[in-house]
Amino acid sequence: MKKIRLFFISLFLSAAASAVAGPPTFEAQPSPTPADENHRELFDYELDYTGSSNFFDVNGNFGHGDSLYNDFSYAHRFLITGKWYFRAGVEYERFDFGGTDNGLPDHLQTVHALLALEYVVHDHAGAGIEIDPGPYFQNDIRGDTIDIPWKVFVTFPLKKDKIFGVIGVGGAINQSPVVAPGGGLIWLFTDKFRLEGVFPKPALVYNPNDDWEFRIFGNLFYESFRTDDVITPERKLQVHNAWVQYSEDRAGVQVSYSGFKPFEIALGGGCTVRRDFDFFRAEASAKTRPAPFVKLEVKAKF
Repeated sequence: MKKIRLFFISLFLSAAASAVAGPPTFEAQPSPTPADENHRELFDYELDYTGSSNFFDVNGNFGHGDSLYNDFSYAHRFLITGKWYFRAGVEYERFDFGGTDNGLPDHLQTVHALLALEYVVHDHAGAGIEIDPGPYFQNDIRGDTIDIPWKVFVTFPLKKDKIFGVIGVGGAINQSPVVAPGGGLIWLFTDKFRLEGVFPKPALVYNPNDDWEFRIFGNLFYESFRTDDVITPERKLQVHNAWVQYSEDRAGVQVSYSGFKPFEIALGGGCTVRRDFDFFRAEASAKTRPAPFVKLEVKAKF
């Protein structure tokens, strides 16, 4: 579990994974101007459903469960100077869980700010510092539900216009571990085919043209929430107002179409290898077996 938790930092590198869809560079370029090459209004909506699967429990007390994930975010970029921007916005995320009534949370949610200082080239952040302060909770927003996840990352060329490295560090007050390093490698094989080997969303990507994109991907999602009363059949998992680090590890395929400007629509599916309710401070957790998932995502940039 501790080795897997070390990947949690990669949640904070998702911006870097998309940042290298084109060849980023930190060299000054006279044209086009930042106002022309970088969009200011950013919208994103994602809906994921993972089917029902059994929990790892020899006694059968936890039964089975499925999950539904909704995520909406909006942000605006404010030009500072050159290619440096301040990005400010808001994000709402919610998990809903169905299946056996076993005492685990039936939903988890957060509404938090998105605050970032970024170096942006052709709409992709090549370096940045971001904090996402806000309540991460089950039902009630209280002072003890506030957390401040943060991340710092930078992308740099290893071989000009071909291979790029990504290094970063991130953390949060109520995650395990509190701080962890991470990194990855981007390899542009051709103009149409590339490896985005950066967690939490490593992928092989093929772009036959400007409108279509196909990818084989993985996704390691980790986020912590303050729960209410959690009373399960397992004696070790009977806690009150505890933090749970919820995770979903997935692998699948996805196709995206961006011909309806300014929208990009993505459909995908595959297998959620594991879901985990990790009450790390109580040293107790509940995990599910693999199950299929489907996803829909709509992005817009203005």
